[in-house]
Amino acid sequence: MQKLIQGIHQFQQDSFRPLQGLFEELAKGQNPETLFITCSDSRIDPTLLTRAQPGDLFILRNAGNIVPAHGAGNGGEAATIEFAVAALGVKDIIICGHSHCGAMKGLLQPEQVASLPAVSSWLSHAEMTRRIVRDNYGHLDGDRLLTATVEENVLVQLENLRTLPAVGSRLVRGDLHLHGWVYKIETGEVFAYDLQSGQFVPLAKYQPVTTETAVSRIPRSI
Repeated sequence: MQKLIQGIHQFQQDSFRPLQGLFEELAKGQNPETLFITCSDSRIDPTLLTRAQPGDLFILRNAGNIVPAHGAGNGGEAATIEFAVAALGVKDIIICGHSHCGAMKGLLQPEQVASLPAVSSWLSHAEMTRRIVRDNYGHLDGDRLLTATVEENVLVQLENLRTLPAVGSRLVRGDLHLHGWVYKIETGEVFAYDLQSGQFVPLAKYQPVTTETAVSRIPRSI
């Protein structure tokens, strides 16, 4: 705790003052362009990863970067997304998974979370991910299997995202765009799902599309 308190003092002395004008404007309201949905894992920091300034990102975090489909959950995810999309008018939504994800490990090995009933229940919103991996990736194991699971989960959650009424309405209008990313902790690399190739590609090679379509369910090479 003392480390955090010292950090706040340092923020106030070294970081806040150069951006005081920005914070004064932000006190009047927020206008983020992007909703960033990612895992609660302490090893991923959306603002550090994207070098975003305060006010740039509206962030939603939970175990496994999961978005329950419309009507499937009563948590705060749907409310947060609806507010970002309908009230704040974000233009892009990113779902970002990451390497070494503990939630995805628990999805693959439910016995690891058997003593955590709330976690087990939460992971049921990723049941489609588990079945896709079981039925299509039997040739993989270890880290390669976990990587495939992380990637497939991002795509499943993008599909769940499309079921939310506020999101679906904006997608029809064509002024909202969805993106699937995976962050590799150990290298700092970010991979984005490319609809044309059906693969996760390095972000530098990613070509966003302007028309949203359903994700192809063809297993990707790992």
